[in-house]
Amino acid sequence: MTTAKDLVLTSTEGGVTTVTMNRPEALNALSAGLRNRLTEVFTDLAEDSATEVIVFTGNGRAFTVGLDLKELGGETAAATVVNKDLGKAMLQVNKPIIGAINGYAITGGFELALMCDFMLASEQAKFADTHARVGVVPGWGLSQRLPRLIGINRAKELSLTGNFLDAATAYTWGLVNRVVAADELLATAQQLAKDIVSTEPVTRNAVRHIMDAGWHTSLTEGLVIERDANREHAKTEVRAEKVAARRAQIQQRGRSQSDD
Repeated sequence: MTTAKDLVLTSTEGGVTTVTMNRPEALNALSAGLRNRLTEVFTDLAEDSATEVIVFTGNGRAFTVGLDLKELGGETAAATVVNKDLGKAMLQVNKPIIGAINGYAITGGFELALMCDFMLASEQAKFADTHARVGVVPGWGLSQRLPRLIGINRAKELSLTGNFLDAATAYTWGLVNRVVAADELLATAQQLAKDIVSTEPVTRNAVRHIMDAGWHTSLTEGLVIERDANREHAKTEVRAEKVAARRAQIQQRGRSQSDD
C-alpha cells in the first residue's frame, strides 16, 4: 500500500539531500497528496542540520507534469486536501536547491523547476508552460522568473504558445546550466552539490542571499545590497586563520584538477 511518505523519497549523504518525487506511473503529477508531502519535506529540510544542499528530481520519465488534471477534473478522488503552501516551503528552505530535471517539466512542474537555484537537464528533459492552454494563470512565479532567465520575448513565445522546449535549446537559451546523459544526471548534480558543501557556509549563504536580493531589484539597488552585505560579513567570525585554511584547500583542489 502506497503511503504519503512513499510519494517523496529522500536520502542524505555528506550534507547533500536528494529529494525525489515518486509517482512515476502518473509522471509525478502533483496530486494533493504529493504537494502536501513535498511541502512537509522542504519544511523539515529547512531545520535539518544534516542538510546543506538539496538536489530535487523526479522518478521515471518526468520531473513532474504539473497539477494532477485527473484529480482536478474529478476523474479520480483526491486522497487528501491541499492544506500546505509548497511554493512558500521551497522558497523558505534557505538552502541551495539544484534542479536535476530528468524528463518532462510541464506547467506547475516548470514552476517548481524555476524555484531551484539552478538546473541541470537530462538530454531527455522537455519544458512546457501550458497555463494558457488549460486556462490557469501562473501562481508559483513562472511569469516573473522565466522572462528574467531567458528574456521576455522567448518567455512569451513559450507561455503564449504552450510549445515544448527541448533540453538542447533550454541550454542555448540559458535556462539550464548543463545537459548530460540521463544516467549521469543525478551523479553530476550530487557532485556539484558536494562542491557547494565544500565552501565556507556563512560566506556562501551571504553570496546566495545578495544574488537573490539583487535579482529582484535594479542593478543600482543590488549593488547597495551587495556593499552592505560585504560590510556586515566582514564583522562575522570568518577569521584570518580560517580564510588561510580555505585558501590552502582551494589551491590544493586547483592542483588536483589540473592533474586530471
